[in-house]
Parts: sequence; C-alpha cells; structure tokens
Amino acid sequence: MNGWLRLFWMFIKVNLLTTSGPASVGLLYKEAVPSLLSEGEFVEAVGFSSVLPGSDALQLAMFVGYAARGVPGALTALLGSILPPTVLMLGVITILQRLRGEAWVGNFVRGLAPAVAALMALVAWQVFRGEGGGRVQISIIIAVSSIAALLMKAPSALVLLAAGIAGMVFFR
Repeated sequence: MNGWLRLFWMFIKVNLLTTSGPASVGLLYKEAVPSLLSEGEFVEAVGFSSVLPGSDALQLAMFVGYAARGVPGALTALLGSILPPTVLMLGVITILQRLRGEAWVGNFVRGLAPAVAALMALVAWQVFRGEGGGRVQISIIIAVSSIAALLMKAPSALVLLAAGIAGMVFFR
C-alpha cells in the first residue's frame, strides 16, 4: 500500500475502532511507532496535542501525518480522522429527517428528558454521598436551586453561569 493510502487508512481505522479519546492513543501508537515515528517523536506528539487547545485526536493525527509526509500528510491524516464521524453523523441525520414526522419519535424524545434528569440526579447523589460532611448540604442546595430554576423557567445560560460561580465558591 502506498504511503498516502496507508496514512489515510490508519486514521480511518483508529477512528472507527476507538472513540478518538485516550483509547485512540494506544492504537495509534501500535500503528505508527515503528513504521512512521520513533517512540520519542510519538511521545512528543502526544505531549504537544495535549498542551494545545482543541481536539487532541485531530492534533495528534496532524502531527503524525506531518511527521510522515509533510503538510500533505497532515491533511491526509486529518481527512482520515474526520471522515468516519462525519459520515456517521450524516447517516444519522438522514435517518432522523425521514423519521421526524413519526409520532413515536416525538414520544421517544419526550421520554428521554426525565430519563436524563434521573441519570444526572443519580450521578450527583453518588458523587456527594461519598464525600460526606458539608457536601450533603451543598447537594440539597443544588437540588432546590435546580427545581426553583425549572419552575421559574430561568434561562439556561443564566443557570449555567450561576452554577459555575457556585462551583467556584463551594468547591475551591
């Protein structure tokens, strides 16, 4: 397989087999280290991609592509990284567009809201239960504030801003 196609296929495979988070680093290491980069260069690439703002997976792809084939290699690796999620998202959007008029889809979406709220409450309970002390009082304040914001139909941006400020005050 020629170098361009190999580079493109490597990133297609990494993005199809992993979630493009930290799990992708291990698979990319296995694919790239002996053939495209030395171990030191790969560690440097992971370090740079972690320090810079933005998606670590895309920056790592561009770094590896650049090291292997220059600027065209970085673009090839980037294309291989963004193509799988883009195609999957377009497929899901196409299916949802065809189903949007169906009554069961609307009912499904309306049913998701309480399920997500219950899941968030369960996670919050588990986090605060393990801490003890003043965390229980803070979790009660958060719960009461959330219910009040819901009943008063407070704008979500204002609720997020208030939650961020409260988090900075209570959880320094």
